[in-house]
Formats: sequence, structure tokens, C-alpha cells
Amino acid sequence: MAKIDITRTELVWPGKYNEDGTRKEVPRVSLPFQVIETINESRATREAEKQRQPSLFDIWEGKEGETFEDGWKNKLIWGDNLLVMGSLREKFAGKIDLIYIDPPFATGADFSFTTQIGDSDLEITKDQSIIEEKAYRDTWGAGIESYLTMMLERLSLLRELLSDTGSLLVHCDWHVGFLLRCLLEEQFGSDHFLNEIIWYYYNKFQGNVNHFAANHDLIFWYRKGENYYFTPQKEKRLEGKVRQIKRMWDKEKGAIVNVKGPDGKVLYQETDERAVDDVWRISMLQPADRTENVGFPTQKPEAMLRRILEAATSQGALVADFFCGSGTTLAVAEKLGHRWIGCDLSRFAIHTTRKRLLGIKDCKPFEILNLGKYERQYWQGVTFGDKGKSITEQALYEYLAFILKLYGAQPLVGLTHLHGKQGKAMVHIGAADAPVTIDEINAAVAECVQVRQTELHVLGWEWEMGLYDLMVAEAKKQGVRLLLLQIPREVMEQQAVDKGDIQFFELAYLEVDIGRPAKLSMTVTLKDFVIPNTELIPEEVRSKVKKWSDYIDYWAVDWHFQNDTFMQDWVTYRTRKNRKLALTSDPHTYDRKGHYRVLVKVVDIFGNDTSQAFDVEVQ
Repeated sequence: MAKIDITRTELVWPGKYNEDGTRKEVPRVSLPFQVIETINESRATREAEKQRQPSLFDIWEGKEGETFEDGWKNKLIWGDNLLVMGSLREKFAGKIDLIYIDPPFATGADFSFTTQIGDSDLEITKDQSIIEEKAYRDTWGAGIESYLTMMLERLSLLRELLSDTGSLLVHCDWHVGFLLRCLLEEQFGSDHFLNEIIWYYYNKFQGNVNHFAANHDLIFWYRKGENYYFTPQKEKRLEGKVRQIKRMWDKEKGAIVNVKGPDGKVLYQETDERAVDDVWRISMLQPADRTENVGFPTQKPEAMLRRILEAATSQGALVADFFCGSGTTLAVAEKLGHRWIGCDLSRFAIHTTRKRLLGIKDCKPFEILNLGKYERQYWQGVTFGDKGKSITEQALYEYLAFILKLYGAQPLVGLTHLHGKQGKAMVHIGAADAPVTIDEINAAVAECVQVRQTELHVLGWEWEMGLYDLMVAEAKKQGVRLLLLQIPREVMEQQAVDKGDIQFFELAYLEVDIGRPAKLSMTVTLKDFVIPNTELIPEEVRSKVKKWSDYIDYWAVDWHFQNDTFMQDWVTYRTRKNRKLALTSDPHTYDRKGHYRVLVKVVDIFGNDTSQAFDVEVQ
């Protein structure tokens, strides 16, 4: 235990302080964001903003205004919220008006979720992904100490992002509420505490317990500065109308007084409303609900978030949720006309939120961002470079050796494009910070032919669009069996590596038919969707899949793809209420004849996306 000087009341645990008694610094890494998808924005608007060479993903430059009229776009970010918040500091420090977070707070929590399969109402339970399990291990791996460290780091960054009049609301329950209150007091000060809100969910059924049933959560509300925004809220009385004394605030007396008539008698009024206090009687979402419940664990009711936002924000405020889950905070902010930023580590959470937002009438444009290659560059520098400062030839060799070891392959020397060998297969590994290109695969295939090898496995983080069919067929002509495999993000997580949680998956692929119903018009029809590693899918899921389209939850088309950000021009997806999925797009009519590239994106029932580009000639 570090030797520290205690100068104030605070919560202390092993790992909070260094051995020399100094506080451990919060990681403050600032990385660029990649825009991986833009939703509900026209291509014309996009082209007007972009006067440069296209790339696989756009770089988010943060130059938009602070209102929708000035070009603001809401943001949904996939990634570790510690890195995400650190990377937002440059543009958003002191600018967010309200942050609500619902972090994990149950040490034995089950983070599996239910998802439906195909056109029917059949549901299966999906276990958490390796990356979500990793987040769970990071949070609880060393018990409560690692949880407190995780939260303290994030609370420090949250405070920096809040505006001077901003509010933070932290949702928790009895498991960690008393500990989080201590951390919040340390970060914000007891004089900035506003409320401990009790959310009483009266409709939760609890089995036999030998104590009073636990039917409430806690929401701690703190302000950052001296001033903050608050609008009193009203709610309907359970008992209906009541007769009560009319009261008002007397400025001279500085107190609430009874209102009297001209005759000096106390006035009464009838009302069916009451002022909302710090006990909120709001029902939990029920499993049978099909209007709001999206089947996501820990999903909170919109009524609760609406009350929070209506009470603690003004019109057009910037709202953030860095544990956004199913997207309740973002959905409510969207409906209230607020700007919003959401973040989650779970790919399925991002997909669930995207669908939920698309279901909101007149949803404003939003972007899906990640840290992508910049997070990988950072990881590569920290793991193999000189304390993250540079990537040397030795560091690149160590990177290749590391990936080869995880894949179960042996390194090779003396070859240019072939880095290793697994059994009879040669292995090529793509760079951490760039997509695998057609030219790159061609070179590796040529080297295979040169050394008389007949099988090649290419491992990559990202891929040049449209290479799957082209490269597999071309390699086959040269007598080489080609497998394209995804390097999973879990490679960057040391605990997942140590546990042996790394699995390399073949790329899923799709077949389409391009229709031409009229002059200058085009449709896309999905003909097949193949997930190669079906043996890795639980038997419970495979047994319920009747046809290939049952694996598809969502698909969209970008009719004018230019090797940059995916622009969602047409989309269809399943909901809990409507399980049908169109397999043919609506017709799209081009302005003129010419050569175009169409990108089709498919998201499966697990939240994984597969994109494929098709070059077409419009007559």
C-alpha cells in the first residue's frame, strides 16, 4: 500500500496511489476520429463539404457549428469511453450541458441479450462478446478496487467535458451507490451535490427473499459550477383531483405562504397534479413490451430520461451518454430536439441504437465514429514501439510475430510479402493502420506461386472495398486457395490475449443481383449472405436459422460510394414489431449515365457488419 498524506476525507483503495504517495494520473490520450457511416444526410450536402482526395474513411475534423443550422451532426461513437472522452477533450472540453451515465454496477451482472431470428418472433439469448467480457473483466477483474479505478478515471474526464453550467447524473443501485457517492464528492465537492433521486420501479416482481424487496435505483445529480439549469416538473396524482390550500413564494419574507383573498380568508384550489420530488415512481420496461423495449439488458424507460432532460437542460442543449447501451438517452434527446453524443464499447449496442434512432420520425443527421486505425496505431506504439513515440523496423517485426503467434503460425524469413506459415498455409498480415489492398493480396499470391505454395491466409484489420470475389477468384486461377480473415479488436486487449480469447474469423460475404427496372434506374437484390465459420455460432442459434436471410438484421445501400464514408441512401431492417425484411431495394434513379460504385452494407443478428462494393454501368 502506498504511503500517502491524508489531508481530507476520501475513499482510498489499493491502486489509487503510486508507491511514492502521488496520485496515479488519468490517461489522457487524444486520437483522431474516423467517420465510418453517415446517416440521414444527402450526398449533395456531403460533397459540398468535401473538397479533397477521398479515403476509405473520412477523418472527423470537428469544424461543424454548435447548432443544427450551422451544420452540427449528432455523434454515435463505438469504442472504449476512456479513449473516446480523452479524444473529445480538444473540441468539447467545457461544452457539454448534461451527461447521464448508467455504468455497470452489479458484480454478478449478466450482460447477455436476447435477439430475434428471421421473420418469426423466435428469440435466442446471445452471450456477451469477447470484447464485452473483456470490459467486464477490466471492471471487476480485481474486485471493487478495479471498479473504483475505472470509475474515478472516467469521472475526472466527465467533469472536464461539462460546461460551467453543466450537470452530471450517475445511475447506480445499492451495490456501489455508497462508493460512487464518495467518488463524486471527491470530484465535484459536497457543495455541488444537488439530489439523490430514488427511482422506484413498483412493477418489478421479486421472488422469495428473506428481507424487503430491493425495488429502487439511485441517480446522483451534481452540478459542475455555481449555476445550473433546472425546471421544476409536475406529475399526475395517483389519487386524482384533490382540494388544497393555494400557496406562493413571498420574496419579502423569503418563504412560501398561504394565498389569501380580499376578505383575508385562505384560498383553496383543486388540482390533479403534484410537484415531482426526489422519489420517482416510474415503471420498469416489461419483456412483453413491443413499443419501447428493444431487448437490451439494462435498458431504462424513456419516461425517466425525458424527466431528467426536461428538468436539467434548456432547448438545444448538448447531451452525452458514454455508456449509452440501447440508446435511450440519445433517443429522448433526439425527440426533444437536443444535440447529442453517445458512446459504447459494444458493437451490438451501437447497432441497436442506430436502428432505434432510425425509427424516430424526422431524425436529424448523425454520424457513426470510431478511433479505428488511430487506436491501433496508439496500441502498436505503446505495445511494440518506443513508449508509443515511434514505430521502428524492430517494432514492426514484433507486431508481425505477435499476430502470427496468436494465429498459431510460425514466422518466415527471406520473403517479402509472406510473413509466416500455419500448417500448409502461407500467412500474410495487413498493417495495423491501413486497409489490406488488392495490390497487397496480389503480391502475396504471386509470392505464393513463386515458392510453389497453394494456400494463402491473409489477416487484416480493414479491407479495400470490393476485393472479396475478385481476389478469391483471381487467386484460384493461379492455383492458390485464398482465405481472408479478420483480425479482431480483442488483439489489443491484454487480458483477452492472456486468456486465449482471440479468434480469427473468415470474412462474411454476400451476393447481390443488380436490377435495371427503367432507364437510369437501378435496384439491388440480396441473393445470398454467407457466414463461413458457422461452427462457431452456438447450436441454439443455428438450429433456429431456416434460411440465409435469417442471419440478416439490417442492410443498406450507398448508391454513390466514392471510397470514403458509407452514406446510407436506402435502408431496411427488422424491428421487434415488424420482423419482415425486404430483400430488394427501392429503385434508385441516377441523374445521368455513367460508371458508379454501389456499396451494400449488411449487419447480422449479432451486430457484425459486412460491406461489399459493386461497380456498375448506368445506361
